Amino acid sequence: MTTADSEAVSSVHYLPHRWREECGVFGLWAPGPQIADLCYLGLFALQHRGQESAGIAVTNGLHVDEVKGMGLMTEAFRERRPTLAGQAAIGHVRYSTQGASVYANIQPFFAYAPGGFIGLCHNGTLTNADQLRRELEAAGALFRTTTDSEAILNLLALSNGQGVLDHIATALNRVEGAYSLILLTPNQLIGVRDPKGFRPLCVGQLKPGQFVLASESCALDAVKAELIRDVNPGEMAIISHKGLSFRTFGSKPRRSACVFEYIYFARPDSELDGQSVWQARFRLGQQLAREFKRQADVVIPVPDTGITAALGFSQTSGLPYVEGLIKNRYVGRSFIMPQQITRETAVEMKLNPVRANLQGQRVVLIDDSIVRGTTSAKIISMVRKAGAKEVHMCVSSPPITQPCYYGIDTSIRKELIAAVKTIEEIKECLGVDSLHYLTKQGLLDQIQDPNNSHSCLACFD
Repeated sequence: MTTADSEAVSSVHYLPHRWREECGVFGLWAPGPQIADLCYLGLFALQHRGQESAGIAVTNGLHVDEVKGMGLMTEAFRERRPTLAGQAAIGHVRYSTQGASVYANIQPFFAYAPGGFIGLCHNGTLTNADQLRRELEAAGALFRTTTDSEAILNLLALSNGQGVLDHIATALNRVEGAYSLILLTPNQLIGVRDPKGFRPLCVGQLKPGQFVLASESCALDAVKAELIRDVNPGEMAIISHKGLSFRTFGSKPRRSACVFEYIYFARPDSELDGQSVWQARFRLGQQLAREFKRQADVVIPVPDTGITAALGFSQTSGLPYVEGLIKNRYVGRSFIMPQQITRETAVEMKLNPVRANLQGQRVVLIDDSIVRGTTSAKIISMVRKAGAKEVHMCVSSPPITQPCYYGIDTSIRKELIAAVKTIEEIKECLGVDSLHYLTKQGLLDQIQDPNNSHSCLACFD
């Protein structure tokens, strides 16, 4: 990355108070005049996965119409949407963990070769991106962006094989890390999931001969498509006028899916790898209640991602579930506020206590995770000032002690509070009467992986 790019990052991208997942991808093969609108609806359902920028590309097999923009979907496509009546479309919503948050880095990316164009949307992070970039530049490849995703596009352009699928398999054999891809060619739409299955990708059907690829099943619901199944680790889903087929690539695929999709990232109405996200979060809350050993009066969630776990906690513990914090849904994203004081103020603007439900109560406060602890400390202080007699914090994940290298924008290790402080020290920093993190085994049991055979727990251990 150049000095200019580093300055661009520092001027736009600030340390998040929450973890942020790196993007949502969507694609569909549905020839007709409504294809751009369908792609827009699918991306809108994935807005939670990326809010910095968005892009849509539509093709009729000969031409491509691209529209991109910074900001939320409503901002990115304020001026116009693609107007081409095509056969296929791909789209992307972005939160940057690699590369600056600038217009040049908005996906989809396209390359043009003698065999025609290829477009790419990527969710994930390549762990060998720097090495690949140096090798590709030495071989004469040119880069227009500062993202790791463009390395995949260059590898595709330079790879050998009998056809597009062979080119993809050859190129991806050199790639390490996390990637769920949607690729667009003049006559095919292709979904690819890395051999570990770190990031989610599913396929559904709109009508006979019309298929959809998406990061989450909630995007299929948005366009009234029926879920067929998840794309398996190390598998391609190939869609064309011939229909849908699958092909494996690489060696020894083994699912090691990110557990934070269930804890925090995915929408609760999605299904990932055959499991309901809502039910998984509910079970995590139930497990928290079984592990919690103190007396309390009410259960209160930190909205929004603490809600489902709090419902599960309430059902198992018998404690009433009440709203103690109301979220203002019109406040801008605090994690990109320009100054620390502004970010801290945004927490108070975003959440406001319901004093009538907190006054004199022994409160169990449920949240999905604690990253740096600064936001949690402010929320707890807010609850105490509103009259809570005791505050017991329960977290529906184990302590986060390691940064993630597979597509989540985490703090560096020394800024993860659980990496540098004991549970007792964190309790004192937050100002709670007790602090309980979900046990690792409790997490695995409730996401239906008791032997840790298909989950990535790198952020915990």
